Amino acid sequence: PISTFELFRLGIGPSSSHTVGPMRAARQFAQELEASGHVAHLACVTIDLYGSLALTGKGHGTDRALLLGLMGEQPETVDVDRIDAYVAEIRKSGEILLLSRHRLPFNEAQHLLLHKMRTLPQHPNGMRFTATDSRGKPLLERLLFSIGGGFVVADGDIGQPAAAAAVAVPA
Repeated sequence: PISTFELFRLGIGPSSSHTVGPMRAARQFAQELEASGHVAHLACVTIDLYGSLALTGKGHGTDRALLLGLMGEQPETVDVDRIDAYVAEIRKSGEILLLSRHRLPFNEAQHLLLHKMRTLPQHPNGMRFTATDSRGKPLLERLLFSIGGGFVVADGDIGQPAAAAAVAVPA
């Protein structure tokens, strides 16, 4: 069972599906990338947004939430007074500090792609995270979905009970 406190969470943006979920997904991907040992060979991270996330992502703050998540920020603890500065620095420098430790190039026009005319069949809020090396070889790829209430599920978990399918993101 899911409690009311899990469903109604505080977070940035007007929609938990468009901000809290994507922030958690980006952080989870960054943590998995670091844990896998691929960071040493990492050249870039690309995020593809599909369906609803692509259509309203910029207006609902999905872009900002993803950047914050890659930095390692969490919806419950991010310093909301610093969000604008964090995002402005990434956009100005063309770099992001993955998990606040690993510097890599990040240009939104190249690394955050909005596929406005494409919805994935599994769910309307799809995100594909891809990490590649300097030769363009994929190091890690994950397809995740923001299913509402800040919950994120992996591709193979769509249709499973929410409690079992929800991605646990360690603090």
